[in-house]
Amino acid sequence: MSLRKSNLNIRLRMTTVALVASLVFGSLAAFSQDRAPLAEGAPDEYVVQVGDTLWDIAATFLHDPWYWPEIWYVNPEIENPHLIYPGDVLALVYIDGKPRITNVRGSSYRLSPEARVTPLNEAITSVSYDSISAFLSTGVVLQRDEVEQLPYIVAAKGEHLIAAAGNTVYVRGTSAEPGSRFNIVHIGDKLVDPDDDSLVGYHGILIGEGTLRRSGDPASFAITMSKREAKQGDRLVPASVEVPMNFFPKAPSTSIDGRIIHVVDGVSQIGQFQVVVINRGTNDGLGVGDVLTAFRAGEVVRDKVAGGTVKLPEEEAGTVMIFKSYGEISYGLVMEATQAIHVLDYVRNPI
Repeated sequence: MSLRKSNLNIRLRMTTVALVASLVFGSLAAFSQDRAPLAEGAPDEYVVQVGDTLWDIAATFLHDPWYWPEIWYVNPEIENPHLIYPGDVLALVYIDGKPRITNVRGSSYRLSPEARVTPLNEAITSVSYDSISAFLSTGVVLQRDEVEQLPYIVAAKGEHLIAAAGNTVYVRGTSAEPGSRFNIVHIGDKLVDPDDDSLVGYHGILIGEGTLRRSGDPASFAITMSKREAKQGDRLVPASVEVPMNFFPKAPSTSIDGRIIHVVDGVSQIGQFQVVVINRGTNDGLGVGDVLTAFRAGEVVRDKVAGGTVKLPEEEAGTVMIFKSYGEISYGLVMEATQAIHVLDYVRNPI
């Protein structure tokens, strides 16, 4: 059999399998191809590589990666069908003229014997873990109602007014078991919602980390690493911060009109893969995986002809995906930046 004929038979089998599965198990809601346009040069199939993220793969197939949930076809024959592993083969098929992406793992369809690679134990994540390392290592944003509930340093052992790695401090307000690990955080600047001037949280400056040695009131806490001196009043935050890494990028289900109020590593111009804080959260319908378009606020310039000043229009500046959301605020990762993004720039539903 010729290679061309073989490839044709493979594609026919692939389309038949996907069509039968669609009729039996149902498909996603119908949508026009204009709503989820394919990327230029989208491949017919793609073998998932180590280091890939779901965002990267979605961008390989789609012009707008946040439409992935509308084109992704869940293969019901696969255990945990939403998880994608290195070595999986993702195929682009058309059902009733509409594009679908399906994982051929666990189905009767195979591209070729040599195309199948044994999956690794770890499924690919939606974003790179390294991309949100700033969120985990350089500081946190503490919610308004959270601060007063956190344990705090009341004194350092001995006659020390400040403490660093190797020192022991006494803390109050914790019932944790000995051996529990905490980050030491200094309460920094207030974070204010620019829309109504309400306090939504505080910038937490990472001081160091350590381990609870002895429970009680006060409890003993050993500092094992420090970036700067710990002082009375500094707070303890659990060292394990849960960040969901497997989720679908998608457009928000509600209308979002918010602003960037903080950048985690404190730079003035925000670029790709930096973590920002948005003044919208679950109370506004914003959730993990939601994608927003960032708009650079228009500058006010002088009109040298007519006199006075004029505000320039907003300009699209990039794309932000939410990876952690609370009641009033959310953390977002800048996935794309077409120009510098700044604190107080706007974020809205993608266009």
